[in-house]
Amino acid sequence: MPSEKILEMKKKRVDALAKELENAQSIVFADYKGLTVEQDTEMRAEFRNKNLTYKVVKNSISSRAFDKLGIEGLDETLTGPTAIAYSNDDVVLAPRLVREFSEKFRKMSIKGGIVGKEVHPLDYIMALSRVESRENLYGKLLFMMLYPLTAFAQVTAQIAEKKQEDPQEVTEEVTGETEEIQQAPVSEADPEEAGEPVQEKEE
Repeated sequence: MPSEKILEMKKKRVDALAKELENAQSIVFADYKGLTVEQDTEMRAEFRNKNLTYKVVKNSISSRAFDKLGIEGLDETLTGPTAIAYSNDDVVLAPRLVREFSEKFRKMSIKGGIVGKEVHPLDYIMALSRVESRENLYGKLLFMMLYPLTAFAQVTAQIAEKKQEDPQEVTEEVTGETEEIQQAPVSEADPEEAGEPVQEKEE
């Protein structure tokens, strides 16, 4: 039977892990078996660069931590070599990055995951992994909002540039019809219609 000291150490590890995971937007469980040291180092560096936390924890510790958080249904997932990847900021980040490296190395596989406080199967996590990153979505939204203003600014700049080169040419289309009307000859008209005086006949 483990000593009280060992039990206390395990309890602290469980409490610490539960505290780390309580604010996670999404958590991904992955089988890392087969990764080389070089691959693992490369992957961890990229995860750190993208602010994604990745760690390997004993399944017994993970299981107790999730029990502490009130999350159940992980008995089948927490078997064999299991790594945990999670993000507190972006729900898509962990699924997307883990999937990308599993496809790159062909040795790592996703086992399932958690979104919010709900346990989800592999197909759900894989679908989530293909959603664009928050930065890309924000970028597209910003582009759609700013595009009309950008287009208007470009047209305005082109008009201003053209006007500097030849002011008369810029206004030609606008004033052309007016000039034609002003220069058009007056056709001969009936004296009465033309406003000429009418001579009355003597009776």
